[in-house]
Amino acid sequence: MPLDPLQSILLSTVLCGVLSSLAYYKRVLTLDGTIAAFAVGMVIGIFGDVTWLLLLLFFLLSSFLATRYKFALKEAMGVQEGTKGERRASNVLANGVAPMAAAVLSFFDFPPFPKALSGVVFLSALAVAGADTLASEIGVLSRNAYLITNFERVPPGTDGGISALGQLCAVGAALYTALVGYFVLSFLATTYGLAQTMPETTSYLIIPAVMGFVGCQIDSVIGATLERKGYGNKKTTNLIATSLGAVLGFAVLVLWW
Repeated sequence: MPLDPLQSILLSTVLCGVLSSLAYYKRVLTLDGTIAAFAVGMVIGIFGDVTWLLLLLFFLLSSFLATRYKFALKEAMGVQEGTKGERRASNVLANGVAPMAAAVLSFFDFPPFPKALSGVVFLSALAVAGADTLASEIGVLSRNAYLITNFERVPPGTDGGISALGQLCAVGAALYTALVGYFVLSFLATTYGLAQTMPETTSYLIIPAVMGFVGCQIDSVIGATLERKGYGNKKTTNLIATSLGAVLGFAVLVLWW
């Protein structure tokens, strides 16, 4: 049976408190990033569902591992995130606004955005964030980077730069995010008795996986065009890409369903 509102608040508080504190202790997040992560988690846990926090945990773990992977080399190349790979509040919110919006909309269960669709939309946004993080953190190690708009050779870490390694990481991250989401959302459908009203189970896998990869490409295109011209920065690019991933996921889901 689903948790009542008080149980959701209490469990979300415990889970978000433990996870954000651990992230701060491991220097994955700065202090302001930790506070932002706690707030994002609380909104998602209370308005969406507590089990969605499991998906955030997988995103956090994969981001941590990707960030710390060959960090000394990234530092020597001058392409590391922060001082030791830590994320600030702006990074957290850039990737967290779209999932939060999906959670809040799911709570109100509006006719255009029924709760039965919200999990797939939430997962699509998260898949974009995961794919982009792994593509950036691991793909930057490739010496062969090309601008996505014209495929001219560029230095690793260039805004809008892509590589075969980065693209492979984007595909992998989108797929495993969708796979984990499949199990979480399937459990949710059973818990809430939505088995007859949820989209086909293939939607859990295909739509988030595709949107994750597509959203990563959108991120690169924006980076190669607007960001390189000084319109916005990496955070605004992430925000746009994750939001578009969620919107496109919803559009495809509506047409599919």
